[in-house]
Amino acid sequence: MLGHDEIRERLRTSYDAFATEREGLGKQAWKLDERADFAQRMREAKATRLLEIGAGTGQDSAFFQEQGFEVVATDLSAAMVDYCRSKGIDARVMDMLHLSFGPAEFDAAYAMNSLLHVPNAELGRVFSGIRAVLRPAGLCYVGLWGGTEFEGIAEWDHQRPQRFFCFRTEEQLRRFAEAEFEIVDFHTVKDGDLTFQSLTLRAPA
Repeated sequence: MLGHDEIRERLRTSYDAFATEREGLGKQAWKLDERADFAQRMREAKATRLLEIGAGTGQDSAFFQEQGFEVVATDLSAAMVDYCRSKGIDARVMDMLHLSFGPAEFDAAYAMNSLLHVPNAELGRVFSGIRAVLRPAGLCYVGLWGGTEFEGIAEWDHQRPQRFFCFRTEEQLRRFAEAEFEIVDFHTVKDGDLTFQSLTLRAPA
């Protein structure tokens, strides 16, 4: 198993190299629905300040900002952060294992297809770190591919260097999430042979 530093360096290098390509990619309609549904949940919870974790080129952060939320975007890749900033987003280069924010600084957090790059050995720390920066009863959205067990460098990955992925069963993912949060909603979306896992979580009150 690769160590934390090597996994992060591979991810950073890969996403830096493919940032322009990823900026040009569209989003499936169901992903837009996931995003819109979470925005509605935030409105109902009277959330105003949102942290995006693994923001990529900032397409989702830009959407939330247009919806009136105060957004801070984070990503491991400096090239991705540059794209976020070009959209007028407050964006920081940051490792999700080391979120350098104060306690209860955000009302909500959003992580679309970023926690699938975290090894199982570190996922508990990531959830704990997210909870720490959320206000009591703050919301957290986590979306990621899974439904089966896999942990390692993906030989099918077209990006170079090939990235580390960790896919989890529903039972595994629930166990990690429930250690820190209440699960408000868990559902899956089938996309061809793949299964997308969608969680809405609430921090303790």
